[in-house]
Amino acid sequence: MPKTLFDKVWDRHIVVTETDAHPATLYIDLHLIHEVTSPQAFTVLRERGLKVRRPDRTLATIDHSTPTLINTDGSRPFVTKQAGKQVEMLLANTAEHGIETHGWESAYRGVVHVMGPELGATQPGMTIVCGDSHTSTHGAFGAIAFGIGTTQVGHVLANQSILMRKPKTMAIEVNGELQAGVTPKDVILAIIAKIGVGGGTGYALEYRGNVFSEMSMDGRMTVCNMSIEAGARCGMIAPDETTFNYLKGRKFAPENYDAACADWASLATDDGADFDKVVTMKAEDIRPMITYGTHPGMAMPIDAMVPVATDDTETAALEYMQVTGGAPMTGLRVDRVFIGSCTNARIEDMRAAASILSGRKVASHVKAIVVPGSEQIKAEAEAEGLHDVIIASGAEWREPGCSMCIAMNGDKAAPGELVVSTSNRNFAGRQGPGARTVLASPETAAAAAVMGVITDARTLKGAAA
Repeated sequence: MPKTLFDKVWDRHIVVTETDAHPATLYIDLHLIHEVTSPQAFTVLRERGLKVRRPDRTLATIDHSTPTLINTDGSRPFVTKQAGKQVEMLLANTAEHGIETHGWESAYRGVVHVMGPELGATQPGMTIVCGDSHTSTHGAFGAIAFGIGTTQVGHVLANQSILMRKPKTMAIEVNGELQAGVTPKDVILAIIAKIGVGGGTGYALEYRGNVFSEMSMDGRMTVCNMSIEAGARCGMIAPDETTFNYLKGRKFAPENYDAACADWASLATDDGADFDKVVTMKAEDIRPMITYGTHPGMAMPIDAMVPVATDDTETAALEYMQVTGGAPMTGLRVDRVFIGSCTNARIEDMRAAASILSGRKVASHVKAIVVPGSEQIKAEAEAEGLHDVIIASGAEWREPGCSMCIAMNGDKAAPGELVVSTSNRNFAGRQGPGARTVLASPETAAAAAVMGVITDARTLKGAAA
């Protein structure tokens, strides 16, 4: 029988078959951990006298609580003692259990969903978990990748498997030619706006069509990263030559690379395979997108008008965001700009932001920070001189980390401030109590920084600085 990409990878990892009474037991190829969701899991292991089952299948980094600034004496300005303690505990726990860890001295340290692919630890056909919602990022390589809770982190550390019900499958098909200025971030925001934040609940998504096959790996990771914002269990893109070229030569790449690529190529969905649901969109219909409400499904083209609220929930969202139905978002005063996160902190994102900032100055009332996703991206950007462009514009060039995406390391907005952010969630207070978040692409965020108001970046491209 013809199979989907998801079915092929799922079937390879079944330890115990699912029944009506019990979920399937699924083997996990790669377990990514960081300092926030792992301490409790290691404590449970210690209390029960258990060891990490497969330290060689576990990879750790520090990212959520890590400061993106360094004090003049070289110390790290942790926002709280607890934040520093979290990092200390992760480093101690992984040393005790022999887990490869990318801490302060590592040239690979960075946001967990940026670092894993850079090392080549993320590979097609894998099952990948992490105590973080946006583990779906790794599905860009043709892996089943999803976030797990703290208790499940302990389960995987102990037995390298997880209990899980098999989700249904949904194809998201986007074909055609994207308009100039439309980025992968715009594509995924348009998809979420179409199907809703609950549209993917109970499904594994597969992104199909020439729009995705023509995307770079950076773009594919942006798309899969936000699958969770549509409620999906995971998002996937079939591996192809773009995938193979990206992984070749990386630290964890297989020794017999040609044989691995041949196997990975076989994972693509078979002709005639059935999906439980199919959603189609025309590439030509997608425009640069921004959010206007308090979840990613409240997104619209940047040149459109804010939809008029139709219920109390929507009314409350517009009131919180201080926007008006029937009015434009363009022209709204911006207080802060954040370019970074596991959604948009890769080298292509740094280049895109710098292309807008080049020769321009950040508006005097705007505080803009650019946070690379890893030490590797920071080094590459600096080798290209992107940091010079960013600093010359008046934006801050920071150390790698999650930063304002989750605002738990001290990088946050003040109550009432409007933030244009390249991250993945615009929930009320996500970037600081009372802060208002507008999600956008790096180009749109950079345009807002220099203009001081929400601006269609297309109006700046090619225009005089």
